[in-house]
Parts: sequence; C-alpha cells; structure tokens
Amino acid sequence: MGTLSVNQNKLQKRLRRLAGEAVADFNMIEEGDKVMVCLSGGKDSYTMLDVLMHLQKVAPIKFDIVAVNMDQKQPGFPEHVLPAYLKELGIEYHIVEKDTYSVVKELIPEGKTTCSLCSRLRRGTLYTFADEIGATKMALG
Repeated sequence: MGTLSVNQNKLQKRLRRLAGEAVADFNMIEEGDKVMVCLSGGKDSYTMLDVLMHLQKVAPIKFDIVAVNMDQKQPGFPEHVLPAYLKELGIEYHIVEKDTYSVVKELIPEGKTTCSLCSRLRRGTLYTFADEIGATKMALG
C-alpha cells in the first residue's frame, strides 16, 4: 500500500470517527430517521454520503438514507455522473429537476453575485422535496 493510500485511509477513518462523534453528541440522527443526503456533485457531498453510509452500517440505531441531487439546469453540468455513481452504490436516489438557473440569471444583473438567491431557491426546493418523501432529517454538504 502506497503512502497516498495509507494517508487516504487515515483521513477516511478520522472523518468517519469525528462525524460519528458529532452525530452522537448532538443527536443529529435518531432511530428510524429518514436522512435526505443532498448531493451537489462536489467532493464535500460525496464525502458526506460516504461517511453517512458507513455510519448507517456501524451505528447502534437504524436509519434510512436517500440521496438527492437538484438539477438546476445549469449549462455544462454533467447530469449523467451522479445517477451512474448512485446506481453503482445501490442507494435510493432522486434527481429533482428545477430550473433555478434561468430564474437567477433573469433576476440578478450581470456581474452581481448570484449565490444568495441561488441558495435560497435551492434550499426551498429541497425542503419541499424532503416533505414529499417523508424525510425527517436533511444533510447538506
């Protein structure tokens, strides 16, 4: 095993341990919860899903995980990548399609920051979807 693999394994163990401690210390996940894991496609959300899937296997409580990605219709977003990855993992997942990109482009002047409006639109859509699927917790990474 190379140095990189050893370091990756140490980091993975540390992330899993610290996340598990935080979940336990703050009762973030409880028996019977349905956790909606929101995936952007970035490394933070992939890591969060990995950590929660591991925790699901080793935790003394039972909870469900549902992965959700919001397709905001942003040009150039590789929409096939996440579904293929999630199918490979064998996890329940949903792709929520909502064209927030056009709304943001229409309302925010060119050159101005779009993050605030985009974030609000995205979260509103995700909260609504969480209710629709009966999620009791939401994990954003």
